[in-house]
Amino acid sequence: MTAPDRGPDWSDRRRAGGGPPRVIVVGAGIGGLATGCYAQMSGLETRIFEKHVLPGGCCTAWSRRGYLFDYCIDWLIGTAEGTGAHQVWRELGALDGKTVTRFDVFNRVVDEHGRAVTFFADPDRLEAHLLDLAPGDARPIRSFCRDLRRFAALDLPWELTPPPLRGPAERLRTLRAVLPAFRLFWRTATTPMRGFADRFQDPLLRRALPNVFLQEPAGFPLLPYLYTLAAAHNGNAGFPQGGSLGLARSVEERYTSLGGVIGYRCRVDRILVEGGRAVGVRLRDGTEHYADHVVAACDGPTVLDRLLDGRWSSPTTDRLYGELIDRPGNLYPAVVSAFVGVRGGLPEGEPHSTTYLLGPEQGARLPGSLQHSLVVQLRSAYAEGFAPAGRSVLHCTYFSDHRSWKELRVRDRRAYRARKQEVASFVREFLDRTYPGLGRRIELVDVASPVTTERFTGNTRGSILAWQAFSEAEDAANRLVNRDRMRLPGLRGFSMAGQWAGLGGLIRAATSGRYAAQYLCRELGRPFRAWPSDNQEPWHAGKLGRLPQLDRVTTGVPE
Repeated sequence: MTAPDRGPDWSDRRRAGGGPPRVIVVGAGIGGLATGCYAQMSGLETRIFEKHVLPGGCCTAWSRRGYLFDYCIDWLIGTAEGTGAHQVWRELGALDGKTVTRFDVFNRVVDEHGRAVTFFADPDRLEAHLLDLAPGDARPIRSFCRDLRRFAALDLPWELTPPPLRGPAERLRTLRAVLPAFRLFWRTATTPMRGFADRFQDPLLRRALPNVFLQEPAGFPLLPYLYTLAAAHNGNAGFPQGGSLGLARSVEERYTSLGGVIGYRCRVDRILVEGGRAVGVRLRDGTEHYADHVVAACDGPTVLDRLLDGRWSSPTTDRLYGELIDRPGNLYPAVVSAFVGVRGGLPEGEPHSTTYLLGPEQGARLPGSLQHSLVVQLRSAYAEGFAPAGRSVLHCTYFSDHRSWKELRVRDRRAYRARKQEVASFVREFLDRTYPGLGRRIELVDVASPVTTERFTGNTRGSILAWQAFSEAEDAANRLVNRDRMRLPGLRGFSMAGQWAGLGGLIRAATSGRYAAQYLCRELGRPFRAWPSDNQEPWHAGKLGRLPQLDRVTTGVPE
């Protein structure tokens, strides 16, 4: 499909008299799909243009020899009923008809000597395990677990309305939830996890605690660790049936059921601006489509530099994209993914996720590794449909730099492919050493580099989560959403959504679409409306639709 194939002809500038305002959304990632859903629910008429053949952006999967390689979700905030984040997913139909896998173990960390620490989501179980492992660290262990219990007992609202549009009742509800725990929030938000971990005498715990999130996000304080572990304990950080692409397909289905139309293989080359107002878009095939408003829900630098030709910005975007983007720690690191298909089952009794800390010699052999660690997830042990009958799939990942991969691919394509082969060889050897005998059963290793991510999703520097929370960029991103209302000064009829307009993470991307629609409704003088999906059809693999079949028989996905 090269353009929207139903509905009125949007190549005509004129809107039928009395018809609803028309909105073009650039990008069918979770932020773009959410924007479309909420706009449709509010009585607007929308079209989404997507350059890829699938929805979801980075929330995606691909197929190879009958395996499904699920790229994005490790855990999903919002899987517990009764929470505000769950309300967003219900409104978007993301969890319609699905089961959710909840984990007793959030992650395990194993050092190069084989010592292991298991991070149970249950605070009592975690405390007993840590005290047994390192009794000399009783004081910080009890402090950490005491705070974890406090977070687990909180009923924190998920903000469903952007701050400038909140009424007195919503503001009061937030204050009532936050004020009693203000000291807890302040203390844990101002205590760096790295500094807290250094209080431990046990060398494994000092290294393991920052890796609760699989790998260590630079500069994170204690707060997000406690919040997420508490969410997992309360069933609010599970894995949804269908995985990443399943989530995107469900939101896509919700969008089209509301009357929205998506054009795949429709790359937007320019946002059309006349008299200081966005009036539509021009596609790569030269066709032009017109609307009353354009929402860019895709890569931020692409929007500002290419789609808007560098002609519009704001003090906020100048700071984000002209200054902070080049400072370490403001963007989430890029990731190397190695999917491993094996004959037979996976090791029994192993946690679903383990971070292996590598010694200096091993770490140096892992191309582009930033932290000398490797995460191994036993994907088909907890998610059905990811491997053919009688086979299993593992997902191995590590933080990596984008630049070295990019420069190598530009300079020497053969050397770039050889570097991906080095990753595959390392993973084969590592898995065979960790799980003796597994190496002989490996029949496929599929490697996606940061350049792969950049090419298929358009995300600058292969960063799958864009701006990192608790970084210098957080205040600027919040200003863009709250004070600037996701707009650029001097450019009417235009707004932004998605993780590049706010902060990274699927629930944040989805909520940004809700905010964009709320701001737009306020601007147009129309009531914002949202209600939960009533689709009760059980999820099944057929809902994934047609998948890209990557037929290159090498260790990696297309470059």
